[in-house]
Amino acid sequence: MTGVIGKPRLGYDTKEISAAILKALGWDKPSQAALVGVGHLGRALLGYTGFAEQKITVSYAFDADPAKIGEVVSGVEILDIAKLEDRLADGSTKLAILAVPDSAAQQCADALAKTPIKGILNFSHVLLTVPKHIRAQNVDLAQPLALLSHQILSD
Repeated sequence: MTGVIGKPRLGYDTKEISAAILKALGWDKPSQAALVGVGHLGRALLGYTGFAEQKITVSYAFDADPAKIGEVVSGVEILDIAKLEDRLADGSTKLAILAVPDSAAQQCADALAKTPIKGILNFSHVLLTVPKHIRAQNVDLAQPLALLSHQILSD
């Protein structure tokens, strides 16, 4: 199915079969993401090296704070949130990372819904309402910490 041919009694070349599986799943292609919200969490996410391991590049960063506009963080220039629709209009960026205060989350998701974005990784505590063509994945950092806390306290 992958096009990789194994050798009797030896199996498959690990690198070759890994590359074939990634290709079959479509995970071998690089993706671009846009970050919305460049506060403490947003800055940390811009510096996160794990995205590169997954072939994801944060190409754009947007914020509403005029004091942040034009600043460069981890090689990405912070743009005015008002330019979000224009910058993402070409469709090359399919992912968005939402790291804004809860009070701004739905409004930002609505703005992203007007672009070709297909997925939003949401760090706010708001359950977003998005059109059916957009997938929203919520991230709550407190949940795994609470689970770990429960596990160590019950030992």
